Amino acid sequence: MENSHSKVHFFPVDVTVEIEKGKTILDAAYKGDLFINALCGGDGTCGKCKVILGSGMIESMPTTHISVSEAQKGFVLACSTKVMGNLEVIIPEESKLDKSQILAGEFPQFSGSLAAATSRVEHFRREPLVNKVYLELPQPTLDDSMADYERLCRGIMMKTDVSLEKLTINFDVLKCLPGILRSSDWKVTVTLGYRGSSVEIIEIQGGDTREGNYGVAVDVGTTTVVAHLLNLSRGETIDIEATYNSQIKYGDDYIQRIIYAAENTAMDIMQEVLIEDINHLVFTLVKRNHLTIHDINAVVCAGNTVMTHFLIGLDPTNIRKEPYLPAASFVPPLRAHEVGMKINNNGLLYNLPCVGAYVGGDISSGALAIRLDKAEMLSLLIDIGTNGEIVLGNKDWMVCCSASAGPSFEGSGISCGTRAAKGAIEKLTIRKNYDVSYKTIGDAPASGICGSGLLDCLANLVRSGVIDRTGNFQKGINSDRLRRTDNGYEFILVDRSETSTKRDIVITQADIQNLLRSKAAIYSAISTLLESMGMEPNNIEQLYLAGGFGNYLDVRSAITIGMLPDVSASKVQFVGNTSVLGAKMALLAKDAYEVARVIASRMTYFDLMCNNKYMEEYVSANFLPHTDIEKFPSVAEELMVS
Repeated sequence: MENSHSKVHFFPVDVTVEIEKGKTILDAAYKGDLFINALCGGDGTCGKCKVILGSGMIESMPTTHISVSEAQKGFVLACSTKVMGNLEVIIPEESKLDKSQILAGEFPQFSGSLAAATSRVEHFRREPLVNKVYLELPQPTLDDSMADYERLCRGIMMKTDVSLEKLTINFDVLKCLPGILRSSDWKVTVTLGYRGSSVEIIEIQGGDTREGNYGVAVDVGTTTVVAHLLNLSRGETIDIEATYNSQIKYGDDYIQRIIYAAENTAMDIMQEVLIEDINHLVFTLVKRNHLTIHDINAVVCAGNTVMTHFLIGLDPTNIRKEPYLPAASFVPPLRAHEVGMKINNNGLLYNLPCVGAYVGGDISSGALAIRLDKAEMLSLLIDIGTNGEIVLGNKDWMVCCSASAGPSFEGSGISCGTRAAKGAIEKLTIRKNYDVSYKTIGDAPASGICGSGLLDCLANLVRSGVIDRTGNFQKGINSDRLRRTDNGYEFILVDRSETSTKRDIVITQADIQNLLRSKAAIYSAISTLLESMGMEPNNIEQLYLAGGFGNYLDVRSAITIGMLPDVSASKVQFVGNTSVLGAKMALLAKDAYEVARVIASRMTYFDLMCNNKYMEEYVSANFLPHTDIEKFPSVAEELMVS
C-alpha cells in the first residue's frame, strides 16, 4: 500500500518532519515547531511565507506573490504548497519568525519611560495579591488548648487586618498543618492569597520564608507575550522575558484565530500553545534567577478579551457574532494549575477585567497604569496594534472603543512590511530631491519596514509631493525611484544592493491604500468618542500613547497623515507597555487590582461596528490628513494647503 506520509527536511535548521501527503509545507513547519512568517495565518494573502524548494514533489497554487525570477530560483509559498513526496526545503532569512528577534527595548521596564507617567500619582499601599506572613505562635498548653487551625487563624488576625470570616484554607494544607507547626517549633510562614470576598491560606512553611515570595505579571498580547518577574516581598522587578505568541501560526489577528479554532475544533489547542508560551517564559525567568517554580505564588495576566478567553479556556466564538458578547468580562481568581500554568501548585492566577468584546483587560490595565481614574484633565489613552483601543475621559467619566485598524502597522498586508525586528526600517525621511535616508533596528542591513517606519514613509511621501492627499502617486515627479510594474506604481525606498534580502524595498499603491484605511480607523474612532461626548481635539489636555508601536512612532508624522488629532506635541506622552505595568501594580497591591475592576465597570463601551457617525468619519479620514483640512491647521501649514 502506498505510503500516505512524507518527510520534509528543513534547512538550515536541520529539522525533519513527517507529515501526511496533501498537507502544506507551512503545516509541516508548524508540526516541527518552526516559525515561518505567515502574517495572514496561511490564507495566501500576505506573501511572507516564501521558502525555497530544494527537491521533491509538490502541488503549488499559482500566486502573484512569487515573481518569475523567484519561481526560477525555486521559491514557493509555504502556505499554498502541498507536500506530495519527500522534500528538502530551505527557509530564507527573511521568512523566519525568530523568537529571539523580539527587542528588549520594545518593552519598557517599570522604571523606564513609564516613570514620568506615574511619578505624579499616589502610590498604592504595597499589599501583594499573594502575601507571606511570618508567625511565632504560642505553643498550646492545658490552659491554652485552642485547636491548631484556630490558633493559626488567631495569629494571622493579630498580624493582618483579615477577619476570621474571610479566612479559608486549602484542605491539603490543612492536613499538613499539625506536622508543620510542631516540626518548626510553632514558627511558620503563612502564604495568603487574596480572592476577593475571601483570603485563602494556600501554603504553610516552617521558619521565616517571607523573602521567597515571587509573582509574574504577564502582558498577553496578540503578537507578543511579555513577562515580568517580581519579588513581592520587596516590591521589585527582578527580570523580564518576552516571546512571540505561538498562536501566530493560526492567524495574525485574533479573529482569524477564532475562525481557525471553530473550524478545526481547536479551542483546546489555542489554550495549550498560549499556556505553553507563558510556562516557557516563567521557566526561563526562574532558571535565570536561580529560583524554583514553587517560588512563584501568583500570576497576573492582562490581555484583550479574546486572549483572556483563550488563556482560561473560554469559547470566544460569540465575540465575533452579533451582538458581540464575551463569555465573561471578569473572571475571579483561580488556581493556576487548573489552566495548565506551572507555578506553585496552590498558586493563583488573576486576570484583569475586560470591558467589552473588543476592549480587554490590557486596556483596563493601561487605564490603571496612568491612573486615568484620578485624572483631573481630559485625557486620551491610545494603544495601537492590530486593533486600536482607545479610552477618553478623566476621574469623572470614561468612554472607550476599539478600532479595527488591521495589521498594516505590524507589517501585514504591506509588500515589504515586517514586524519590529532586527533589520526593520524604523525611521525614514524623504527629501525634496526624493533621496531616502533611514534607520534600521540594530543598525543592520534593511530587511523590510515596520510600523513606525511605514508611518514615517507615508508622511514623507505626502510632504515631498510623491503622493497627493488622496494617497495616489504623482506620476510626473522627476525620479527613477517611482516606477511602473505589472501591479501598478511603486516607489523604491531602498535599493536591493543595500538590503539583506537582495531585493528592493518598495512602497506600492496598494500598500498606501492599506495604510490609509488603518490610520483612518484610528482617527475616526478618536473623533467618534470626542463627538459623542461633545468634545473637540483641542479639549484634550493629555494624550498617552501606549504599546510597542506607540512607543516608537513619530508624533509629527502621525499627525501629518491624520492618524492622531492635531494637538500640540507637548500634550503627547509615550507610556510604553501599560498593559504589563498595570498588571504589576495589581500584583503588588490588592487595592490596585480592585481599582482595575472599578475602572472596567465605569467605562462606557462604544461599539463602532454599527455606528453611523464612525462610518461617516471613516470615509472622510481616508485622505491625507483628512478631507476637511481645517481639522489639521498645522498640517495645512506644513503642506502649504489653503
